[in-house]
Amino acid sequence: YVMLLTLSPYTPRYRDRVSPPGVMIRPYLNGFTIAFNISQPSTWQPYVDSMHHFLAAYDDKVQEEKNIKCTSGQYFIQGGNESEEKKACQFKRSLLQNCSGIEDPTFGYSRGQPCILLKMNRIIGYRPGAGVPVSVDCKVQKGNESDLRSVDFYPGNGTFDLMYYPYYGKSTHVNYTSPLVAMHFTDVKKNYLVPIQCSLNGKGIINDVNSDRFLGRIIFTLSIGK
Repeated sequence: YVMLLTLSPYTPRYRDRVSPPGVMIRPYLNGFTIAFNISQPSTWQPYVDSMHHFLAAYDDKVQEEKNIKCTSGQYFIQGGNESEEKKACQFKRSLLQNCSGIEDPTFGYSRGQPCILLKMNRIIGYRPGAGVPVSVDCKVQKGNESDLRSVDFYPGNGTFDLMYYPYYGKSTHVNYTSPLVAMHFTDVKKNYLVPIQCSLNGKGIINDVNSDRFLGRIIFTLSIGK
């Protein structure tokens, strides 16, 4: 009991050996295979519904009401008592442009050009990239590289802006919404299983540990039928 009294309910006691972040994708429904037929809306509508549900917290109006505008390109360091509520930076879904679901409510699935969102796991106090934004790239994991001919990244060139870090924990960073990178697969081989690996790149990032498919990278399969 006495030892428990020395622990903070807001931050971990030891943060000098913070692990690099893992990543996850959305939509995530039935494993890491995203399979649908363009001509059959019932096969891709669940992915679309999942995307809209996930991005509801990122609606521009919601972000404007709850969070503040921050200075891009630098960490948002907040001092004061660790129990004080921290402010969170706005991440509006409109930043995702063609993958926002605003102009195209189907996120490209109706055209066989699906959008997939990538997010880093939250780690209290972590400052990714050591001052340089972490970026994302995607490639065919195994097989012919030409199976994946084109990918667009949003926002910007597919980076996680520094202003969304560090994260202070759910107890005090109550309105925090994790930054996202949208990957728009605009030209993928149809009627074929295409295994794809999307990786984080930056100082301090680890993305080549074969025993952990989520550490700094994620592997999934696209199967787009006509």
